[in-house]
Amino acid sequence: MFYLALVLIFALLGVISYYMSVRMHKGLLAFFPKCKFRPVLAFFMTLTFLFILGFARVGFSIGAYCMGIYIYLLFYTVISHLVTSILHLTKFHFVRHPRYAGFAMMSVVLCTIVTCIWGFINVQRVHHVSYDIQIQSQTDISGLNIVMFSDLHLGSVGSEDRLDKIVDEINHLEPDILCIAGDFFDTEFSSIQNPEKAIQTLRKIRTTYGVYACLGNHDAGKTYGQMASFLEQSNICLLNDTSVIIDNRLVLVGRIDGSPIGGYGTLKRKDFTQILTPEMKNLPVVVLDHNPANIHDYGEEADLILCGHTHKGQLFPANLITKVMYTVDYGYYQKDAKSPQVIVSSGVGYWGMPMRVGTQCEIVSIKIQ
Repeated sequence: MFYLALVLIFALLGVISYYMSVRMHKGLLAFFPKCKFRPVLAFFMTLTFLFILGFARVGFSIGAYCMGIYIYLLFYTVISHLVTSILHLTKFHFVRHPRYAGFAMMSVVLCTIVTCIWGFINVQRVHHVSYDIQIQSQTDISGLNIVMFSDLHLGSVGSEDRLDKIVDEINHLEPDILCIAGDFFDTEFSSIQNPEKAIQTLRKIRTTYGVYACLGNHDAGKTYGQMASFLEQSNICLLNDTSVIIDNRLVLVGRIDGSPIGGYGTLKRKDFTQILTPEMKNLPVVVLDHNPANIHDYGEEADLILCGHTHKGQLFPANLITKVMYTVDYGYYQKDAKSPQVIVSSGVGYWGMPMRVGTQCEIVSIKIQ
């Protein structure tokens, strides 16, 4: 079944490449009547090959950038084709101009270049998002400053170069607690080029009560043990379906992800009620659960849930898809007064291509009122 799926994926990519080649060749013919089809097809097949390398993490740097270029060339080619079809139906006279296909092709290339350049620039910026929330509690937790981020994807292209900046941004927010809501790693620990330097950078994080993390779907696989050791050496407490009491004022729970890529060995996700102990009953409960699809697992026993995973789509128009897929794909949400409050971050990093279009990399601060 796995090999059949691979064959189907490669066949689909081949069809897409051929489709884009035909559309691009038609545009080139408007200006260069002697242009041959084979070089255009060869270009798109090469781009497809690099896209696959990026997806498979082989020759990852160039492949990662080509992933974004490939996606937006396809996106704008489809948009151009749809617009052309509509203009034909409405009998718009300009669509019959001999150079129309050429101008359409130029528009596709220009839009792709502008979008990708913006995406590559925008992803380098780290935004600060703040929420003021109220939690009813028998203990006084007002004024507590919880800083959180998710989806660092350490090991992805350029992620280690950004780590110093991210740590500086965190320290500037003066957190009482730093919460990491999963996908700290990018599936393979070996993709981190300089683990020792990254550990030393992470040890510079300053908090009042510590740094805590839960596992995301990418924090898994055959190198999970190395990931857990890395976090321990970085002074990050990993909560694997376990809880900790912070300053006798707050319970922090970290959940393991329900769909890890490659698994967590013998670790299995527990029922939430198995994690809480009797002495935690009268304390407010904050939960780190990577995937916001899990928010329906919680009731009145949880007060605040911190999630990531969605990246808010990372690239337009994928952010429109995540909005449909999840009850909340980004931002603040509360179903009703008896339900826990939920905050979903778009993440401080990125998966695959180092791009952000229509979304942003962010660190979140949560002030308890």
